[in-house]
Amino acid sequence: MKRSGRWGGEGDKRASTVVTMADVARSAGVSTMTVSNVINGRPRVGAATRERVLAAISDLGYQVNLAARHLRAGRTGVIGLAVPELERPYFAQLAGRLADRFETHGLRIVMERTGASREGELDAVAFSRLRMYDGLILSVVDIDPAELTQIRTDAPVVMIGERALPSRFDHVMMDNVDGARQATAHLLATGARRVAILGGNPDITASMPSLRAEGYAVAHREAGVPVDPELVVRCSFRLQDGSDAIRSLLDRGIGFDAVFALTDVVAIGALRALADAGLRIPDDVQVVGFDDIDEASYLVPSLSSVNPGHEEMADTITSLLIAQINGGPTGDPKELIVPAQLVQRGTTRPAG
Repeated sequence: MKRSGRWGGEGDKRASTVVTMADVARSAGVSTMTVSNVINGRPRVGAATRERVLAAISDLGYQVNLAARHLRAGRTGVIGLAVPELERPYFAQLAGRLADRFETHGLRIVMERTGASREGELDAVAFSRLRMYDGLILSVVDIDPAELTQIRTDAPVVMIGERALPSRFDHVMMDNVDGARQATAHLLATGARRVAILGGNPDITASMPSLRAEGYAVAHREAGVPVDPELVVRCSFRLQDGSDAIRSLLDRGIGFDAVFALTDVVAIGALRALADAGLRIPDDVQVVGFDDIDEASYLVPSLSSVNPGHEEMADTITSLLIAQINGGPTGDPKELIVPAQLVQRGTTRPAG
């Protein structure tokens, strides 16, 4: 009995046979070099020949062996993205944007978690680890910049994050100070006078919390409004932390009419605690987050947030790393700051 499809017959024979470039060349009546020229888009092939080769590729089901191609070129076809945590929406969405861009170059993204620790970040840039990738994007949080100067590698690396870094690496940063200044200035322009700031430890120099706290302070100075230290609430960056921070303010009887949360996740937690306390948003308390994650526009009310320049940041990281991969070191390393922009939505009132 003749069988077909998945388990036997002609369909199974064709599915189990690896089609080579030589098979395509024989079918089209051309050389393997001609097939290679067609696959790689080289212009040295006539239109009729090109159509014949493409028809043979389609008929035989030939697929380019990207792994073999990368190995011949001494590459892996993989870009490493080392970030503090995988569960934070900002990093997941950054990975998605980068994956879209690198796929157009035939490269794929692999994420790893450093835990925002010195050991995890040093491990990511270890020579043995770098050999796994054609390039690495590292979010720097805890590593000592002096230790980075001691790393002996010419591998393509782009750093992201707020830490001051040695000039030997390309470094892409968001404008934390101005983004926070915009958020706080908007709240003050609506008439708010007691703006609570939630998240992180602003005492750690050149960290994300300290830079965003600096922008918060700048906006207050520009508006001539004093900052009450009791409104500066240190907390981690989980949903529960944002909720707990608001409950702490309410339990201690500390009055506030607005909240600037250092991340959108903290802001979402804060919104839940405010709602549980019967406070209306934005009538009683206004809220602004930072990161402008995709979920921000789908909340009810939708969350005002600082967009740190998602698309420009992904474009910049990609172009810097691809330039290194294709041409080696590209002269003096670049330090680039991507501008931020406040996006006003339903959790704040119009200014003026």
